[in-house]
Amino acid sequence: MKRQAFALVLLAACGARTALLTTEIEDGGVDAAKPDASRDGSRDVMDAPIDVPPDIPDDVPITPQCPDGGPTYVYVITQQNELYSFLPSNLSFKKIGDIQCPATGPSPWSMSVDRNGTAYSVFFQSGELFKINVGNAKCAPTSYQPNQLGWNDFGMGYTADGDGGERLYVAESRFAPAISKGLGWIDTNTMKLNFVGSFSQPILATELTGTADGRLFGYAADPNSGSHIYEIDKHTAKILSDTKLKAGGTNNAWAFAFWGGDFWVFTSPGGPSTVTKWDPVSKQESNVTMLSSTVVGAGVSICVPQ
Repeated sequence: MKRQAFALVLLAACGARTALLTTEIEDGGVDAAKPDASRDGSRDVMDAPIDVPPDIPDDVPITPQCPDGGPTYVYVITQQNELYSFLPSNLSFKKIGDIQCPATGPSPWSMSVDRNGTAYSVFFQSGELFKINVGNAKCAPTSYQPNQLGWNDFGMGYTADGDGGERLYVAESRFAPAISKGLGWIDTNTMKLNFVGSFSQPILATELTGTADGRLFGYAADPNSGSHIYEIDKHTAKILSDTKLKAGGTNNAWAFAFWGGDFWVFTSPGGPSTVTKWDPVSKQESNVTMLSSTVVGAGVSICVPQ
């Protein structure tokens, strides 16, 4: 998600381990191990169906159904309408292409990626939701109607669901330092926004990321300095934990993803973005690399290494 750091606008922004091997990206950003059906014209990755099994009891461990060669990268979108892949294991970015969505909003605001390689991105102020192919940066509109629940700007992130599927969660996010109105989720079949609840403590505009074992995390600026990573109960919007970071602030653009057991935070006061790694085991925070563009959204599927 983003917070725009120019005069009128503040930019901010926005896995059980699988056996997938992380490979080099070929031909504009799809994982080499993943067949790209769009190359032979048989189908577009954006239209790949999600096969969701019947309901199963809540006490059955979550096992996400990931396609062979599913997306194993972090994908980021910039204020400059660029789509990049980011491979945390070697800290490398690769530009996939320029996004050309038919949006009335001035720039992307947040992004998420499902397990089939379809990204969803909401645009700042207009609340329009688009689908983006992470293989070639092609953009298509959706039937989502803006201003549902009175929300136009929101952070986004997928997490695994109890039926072996996944769900797209969103957190209402206006200009920092506005307090978020709470947590919801979007049914990507009906494009309906459903309300979960208000957060159990006041938090600012929030980006989301999820895991293959069904956990949901939020990232938000601190009103004074730095930022926070929150673990969120996806059923109630209760804040389960709160970790303070030095990175970021209310005048920053930001994005956020979970990959390889670590959190990866992208922040920028305007201009280049700094990538910060937070290791939740060692409690170490470190700035690890930079990107010359302003990252305003990050998406990662539940199929990435955990």
